[in-house]
Amino acid sequence: MSGDQKHQYHLVEPSPWPALGSAAGFTLFLGLTLFMHEYPYSIYVLGAGLFMVLATMFYWWRDVIREAEYQGHHTPIVQIGMRYGMIFFICSEVMFFVAFFWAFFDSSLYPDTGVWPPADIVALDPFDLPLINTLILLLSGCTVTWSHHALQHNNRKDFITGLVLTVILGAIFTAVQAYEYQHATFAFTDGIYASTFYMATGFHGFHVLVGTIFLTVCLFRGLKGHFSPEHHFGFEAAAWYWHFVDVVWLFLFVCIYWWGG
Repeated sequence: MSGDQKHQYHLVEPSPWPALGSAAGFTLFLGLTLFMHEYPYSIYVLGAGLFMVLATMFYWWRDVIREAEYQGHHTPIVQIGMRYGMIFFICSEVMFFVAFFWAFFDSSLYPDTGVWPPADIVALDPFDLPLINTLILLLSGCTVTWSHHALQHNNRKDFITGLVLTVILGAIFTAVQAYEYQHATFAFTDGIYASTFYMATGFHGFHVLVGTIFLTVCLFRGLKGHFSPEHHFGFEAAAWYWHFVDVVWLFLFVCIYWWGG
């Protein structure tokens, strides 16, 4: 037919999610602003904004999965563009951590008191829980790579097994870090050392949580039969993100826990 598509590019159909996502983001940040200024009923605005953001994410990504898995819109050309998009996204995440490391090194190399950590700070032992979490993340990097290679060779049993192990290890890392925070001798407001420590490690912990959710979604998709050796960018992007999280943690462990402590 003369109206058939003659190219491999995906021309998206009209969608409500960009506009609704913008409204949801505005509501969320309005709620955060009102909540931080202790306005009455601000918690309801914040809750509504959070619900709207999560709903938009769910339905928008549902549509993307349908486009990829059932409608065949994610051709090799389209996948190249998506890979570039994921690469640039990870680069933007790197810049976040560069800012946190910059603040840490600026404070630690030129401390106001002449001593780092400050004399009233009892730093965490890097070879206790931080070392355990380092081993957990390194092992999770191995299991997600195993899962990826199994999928490339159409070994779905090992693909699922490796993915399950990665999700479990990610959850264990988060639990260990929460336990570490609960038993730390300093709080976020206890000076520049505490602030830079919690900002860097906490932001990384948030990334681990997001990555674990990302991989969990891939696990459920894998159990439903999604992904093939030739077509699995959704899982590949999750694996890239997880390796990025692993590498950042190595820098955190060496610079902040070991050298900085």
